[in-house]
Amino acid sequence: MIRFILADLRRVWPGALAVVLLVALATALGVGVVLQERAMRLGSARAADRFDLVIGAAGSETQLVLSSVFLQPSPLPLMPVETLRKLASDPRVAWVAPIGFGDSYQGKPIVGTTTALVNALSDGLAEGRAFAAEGEAVVGAAAGIPLGTRIKPSHGMAEEGGHAHTELAYTVVGRLKPSHTAWDKAVLVPIQAVWHLHGLGHAEEAADHDVHSEHEGSKPDDAEHGEAGHEEHEHEGAIDAAAPLDESFAKTAAGVPALLVKPRTIADAYKLRQAYRGEGTLAVFPAEVLTRLYATLGDARTVLVAVAAGAQFLVAAALIFVTVIHVGQRRRQIGALRALGTPRLTVLAIVWSELFILLALGIGAGFSLGYLGALTISGWVTSWSGMVLPVAFTRADLGLAALLAGFAALLGLAPALLAYRQSPAAALRG
Repeated sequence: MIRFILADLRRVWPGALAVVLLVALATALGVGVVLQERAMRLGSARAADRFDLVIGAAGSETQLVLSSVFLQPSPLPLMPVETLRKLASDPRVAWVAPIGFGDSYQGKPIVGTTTALVNALSDGLAEGRAFAAEGEAVVGAAAGIPLGTRIKPSHGMAEEGGHAHTELAYTVVGRLKPSHTAWDKAVLVPIQAVWHLHGLGHAEEAADHDVHSEHEGSKPDDAEHGEAGHEEHEHEGAIDAAAPLDESFAKTAAGVPALLVKPRTIADAYKLRQAYRGEGTLAVFPAEVLTRLYATLGDARTVLVAVAAGAQFLVAAALIFVTVIHVGQRRRQIGALRALGTPRLTVLAIVWSELFILLALGIGAGFSLGYLGALTISGWVTSWSGMVLPVAFTRADLGLAALLAGFAALLGLAPALLAYRQSPAAALRG
């Protein structure tokens, strides 16, 4: 019987191939949605695991996490530097790292921070050392920038048409180990260099500038020179590439967009979050914010899965229609088999097996296509953002495959029962 089925399928191979492709494409849509949504959850959760607590100025929790954890460019309100100093001396804090954004290099974000974050971000350096001077930089594992490269930062991202800074060029002195987060694509520099590059001086300098402005009255430099004077003044901070780092921030007057905090214990984490929620600051656990984002993704996934299920239903209906017509066209062949003494159950098994084989091949091909599609999308996201999205099957997917196989088995019964009920005489007269 198997040889008869295979010979029959070879005879009608164009139609058989069309059935397999239809089922494969419909299955791939649903499988790809499930795999990609799961990969996004796992990848973002692993990225957020690196950061226990994020503190920023009052505003959007989601934007704070997207900017600080996933390095999505967006202006954040600034906190006073006193918040950083207070946390740095808090006994409940293992380490605290300020982060500052605004510049880029060849499409990669330049993030100002401290050596504490460099040492904690990815379990150490793959090569080189951490920055120790204002003009040094450490790159992420996937940044693709060799040690010794001199980096000229540009204001904003390249696609925004930002201008290049000429006051300072960073020298790459270290490369981080892979962290499988968006930080693998980043360039890390001393935050004091970012402040000075954008004209944010020390506390004494700020005080002197305020006193000078009071004495000048209505003739400040910016008003006297207009917008051009303001732009020139904004970037004329004292910049010395060889200047040593001062990470006590005792003399710093610049604002801080976000702080990454490592509490000493879980209890300390909750106490710190409670202490810094309100009065101009916002403290969040990235995992909690992601949970709300997952709920949104879950709704989107439900819609996409419903669309995929609808497509599969339409394909199933079309296949039933096609196979019923196909059985009708094969009435003489079925009648001949019955006239030669072939039992009804054998005819039923032949017709059912042919359709089930085609559906099973389509389901198998659909799982393969869905997996390859999810891998392709995840690879594109990783190359763009640096965050690794793991694509893998789970036991739940085996259940989905079994469900689809069971549906295929039931689908094949309709034309098989139609062939089973045909009498040899009626089939040969048709």
